[in-house]
Amino acid sequence: MTAISNSTAQTSTVDAPGAVITYDVRPADGTTEPALLMIGSPMDAGGFAELAARFPDRTVVTYDPRGTGRSPKAEPASPSTPDQHADDIRRVIEAVGAPVDIFASSGGAINALALVAQHPGLVRTLVAHEPPTMQNLPDREVALASAERMHEVYAERGFGPAMAMFITLTSHRGEYPAEFATMPIPDPAAFGLPAEDDGRRDDALLGQNLLSCTHYEHDFDTLKASATRIVVGVGAESVGEMAHRGGEAVAARLGSAPVTFPSHHGGFLGDNPWMKGDPDGFAATLRSVL
Repeated sequence: MTAISNSTAQTSTVDAPGAVITYDVRPADGTTEPALLMIGSPMDAGGFAELAARFPDRTVVTYDPRGTGRSPKAEPASPSTPDQHADDIRRVIEAVGAPVDIFASSGGAINALALVAQHPGLVRTLVAHEPPTMQNLPDREVALASAERMHEVYAERGFGPAMAMFITLTSHRGEYPAEFATMPIPDPAAFGLPAEDDGRRDDALLGQNLLSCTHYEHDFDTLKASATRIVVGVGAESVGEMAHRGGEAVAARLGSAPVTFPSHHGGFLGDNPWMKGDPDGFAATLRSVL
């Protein structure tokens, strides 16, 4: 393990099979609370800067998932699975000291639920925000088929067309119609995306994590029996979208009701040009939940 200090955080690395995982620790003096780990996937540590700044009284840990940012993989285009991510997170937690509290959003919520099923003693409270699981949706077959087609389009035509499909799929409200998986590919230009193929196939979302994340099947019996307190969050402005519905489905399987957070799927983001959120309101809700 190596460590590098800067003015705002202490940056370290841990080795994992096929990857080197980089994480940041923002220490808080005098706190007796466990460290608060904030994770996403494929979003890296940078996406949590606004939210972390609103917890100056907690030691906050963020990290770059394998294959993103500062966490290179030995095989960049290879798939990354929730179980691999869970093992990476385990290594980070053991390096900073367990137990921790976790706020996990999007694919990070999928990975954190996998972690808790396998290592419940490492986590005191998990707040799983909008896990984009398709396995538990009532329209799971259409949703899964749509994700598989998106992955095929990425392999055949590259980033722009596949990302246009991703935006269309994730922004759709309500159950997917039966023909959704076979609808024409949206025009990438309509979303400000490139139509030309740059030849790369290692995109962290479309190439590495899309299928393994959306298709992951959680062990709900083990999760319900876990000593970890699990809270599922959904966005006030994302009602009907796939990740919101995924959160509702996970909460139902756990026998609980989801907590509504302000804003949308990226509600903890600040002045993000694509998904400006409400980090003040979001942090207040997260603090009350924790």
